[in-house]
Amino acid sequence: MVGIVIVSHSCTLAEGVVELCRMTAPNANMLAAGGMEDGGLGTSYEKIKGAVECADEGDGVLILADMGSSVMTAEMVLEDLEGVKAELADCPLVEGAVVAAISSAAGQSMEDIKDSLGKVWESRKLA
Repeated sequence: MVGIVIVSHSCTLAEGVVELCRMTAPNANMLAAGGMEDGGLGTSYEKIKGAVECADEGDGVLILADMGSSVMTAEMVLEDLEGVKAELADCPLVEGAVVAAISSAAGQSMEDIKDSLGKVWESRKLA
């Protein structure tokens, strides 16, 4: 199963996204990596790296990040990872996380999930 790591400046936000996704995909391999070790706002290289390594079951790991330095920190982690197939997904955080969780739990490949995430940009909330 493809692992999913939710990266945010806020621990509460990252955990909330995971909680929301668990309503539709309770078996998804999904971890939150939000905030700093002391609970404050920010992004932690160590938390992200640890979550990616923990989420790796051999089928790859997709990282979804909120914005700014969370993206940059996730990119630094990706540069340093060894032995883990991991990528940063370019999609809206919440909508993308739900799609990724459902797709991963259904056994889709990392490439198929990334294709689905590309279509999330087209989703409209209002007609």
